[in-house]
Amino acid sequence: MGFRYLDAIATQANLKQFLELADLAVGSGADAGNAFLLSHRLRDSKPMKLCTTLLQRDPAASALIKERRLCGPYDAEALKRLPKGSLGHTYATALGALGYDINFFPEPSFYNDLETDADYINYRVYATHDLHHIISGFSLDGRGEIGVISISVGQFNHPGLGFLDLVLLLMTWLRSDVPFDAIEGAEQQARTARYTLGMILKGLEMAEKAKPLFPVLWEERMDQNLEELRAELGIEAVKEGPMSWYSNPSITAALAA
Repeated sequence: MGFRYLDAIATQANLKQFLELADLAVGSGADAGNAFLLSHRLRDSKPMKLCTTLLQRDPAASALIKERRLCGPYDAEALKRLPKGSLGHTYATALGALGYDINFFPEPSFYNDLETDADYINYRVYATHDLHHIISGFSLDGRGEIGVISISVGQFNHPGLGFLDLVLLLMTWLRSDVPFDAIEGAEQQARTARYTLGMILKGLEMAEKAKPLFPVLWEERMDQNLEELRAELGIEAVKEGPMSWYSNPSITAALAA
């Protein structure tokens, strides 16, 4: 078997670029800033052009991209005063229980002040990312992260998140040397290729069934009942198991208070 098919792509420049992007992808687990930078680095790539084309097919998404509508900043305390069970109350309370900042996403200046459509798409994807956790039910830690990012991959092929899917699947595959059913503990199972692939498939399945999420104006839906909103969007949230934020005792206690 020859390697002539690899010669065209395995150039020194291409390999250098891949390794630099892979380094950012692997490091995103420790620092979300790596994920932001990874997507920014892909702003002029062919996959980003495909992503933009797919979003432009949706009139609502196309209009939003053209408008360059900003997200937030959100007032966490005001959102917590919304009715229990609403999107906003759940969003602010769940993130607060984990000590997360609901405004933890880059400013437009990070994305060249939204100079291009690709810049705006990257900005909005990360500005709404934690809301996708809330609406989907996927946990806000490593056990659910791969599932929630796969929703955006499934709906419009976001390149930064798609690259994260591929690299994290590869890395867990390289580390796996024990049968899945012999691994004890959800934390250890979540580091296996089987778990990662399962989460990717769950996210892709949810993406296929749901209405387009990119153009949803979440800031106008904060007082809406979360279950009603899910039904409207065609989302059957993950509510059981370690991949769900519903299984986090800190969040459930805060929501019940």
